[in-house]
Amino acid sequence: MDRLIRKMRPYLLAWHHRSRSKCLMGQCSTFLYSLHWSFSGPESSVRRFSYKDIKRATDGFHRIIYSNSHGAAYRARFQDGEVALVKEVKDLNQGKDNFLKEVQLLGQLHHRHLLALKGFSTGHKRLLVYDNIEMGSLKEHLNDPLKTPLNWKTRLQIAIGVAAALEYLLLFSNPPVYHVSISASNIMLDENYIAKISDVGLINSVGANVTVPHSSNSEDCMDHTFGNLTFQLGVLILELITGQSSENGITDLIQWIQESRYRSSIQKMIDPDLGNNYDSRELKNLLAVARLCIKSGDKPKFSIPQIFRYLQKKAENTCN
Repeated sequence: MDRLIRKMRPYLLAWHHRSRSKCLMGQCSTFLYSLHWSFSGPESSVRRFSYKDIKRATDGFHRIIYSNSHGAAYRARFQDGEVALVKEVKDLNQGKDNFLKEVQLLGQLHHRHLLALKGFSTGHKRLLVYDNIEMGSLKEHLNDPLKTPLNWKTRLQIAIGVAAALEYLLLFSNPPVYHVSISASNIMLDENYIAKISDVGLINSVGANVTVPHSSNSEDCMDHTFGNLTFQLGVLILELITGQSSENGITDLIQWIQESRYRSSIQKMIDPDLGNNYDSRELKNLLAVARLCIKSGDKPKFSIPQIFRYLQKKAENTCN
């Protein structure tokens, strides 16, 4: 299935660009118009920030939101009151020109469920400045007792939104984005509780070049990427259902969902904040999706687009 997707990708991109051109000329249908703004959005307006302003806004880089192997992310509050996410690019071997090329490419990514890149800095640290994150991360909303608990519908929409963004990154972005990290810590929520993925990069953004290879290694990388993203999506769904952070107990969560008799202990694992305000059948279906995503390993049985369509269909049936 993933190999078929890779073969279809050039045709999807060509169709997408044709529909985008029609929309810009005012010749598109309502469907294409909504697709254009959902996937492409307005033209990028990435700007340069001073290192001094970012350091002040992050309180000397002490307001850490999350940290992983790709770098740390900070909460920044600028003098005009705007709150943003600042991500440090760890790779010190990446040349300045390659970093600026990556900034240009990341600035062209536009999707409702991706945190938009708005700026960068090339001072003492190489930094990326992303959009407003006033509402904080998904992890905060799942774990902070002072925040209003997320209801079942919102959690389902978050899972659908993340799957939609992954489909876009794999099929519609050019070049394709290979590095994506998904967890409750790096998924931000806007004022309408719409999920925004914040940790995105290109395959060779860690290294000497910011180019996507076209060798046989690229296919191997894509196979690994599909499997890795599918696995991460499964773990995220578990986080949404249980309210537990994968950072603290990922092994326990994974072992539980892989057990043949996991259904007998579902009630014990459901986030207490949900109470009884959820659809039992929907929840079990979502758990089944998580189980498939996690058990598939590097060779998922279902593609990201298939998972996205399945979740979307379930949500539509609920609304009806």
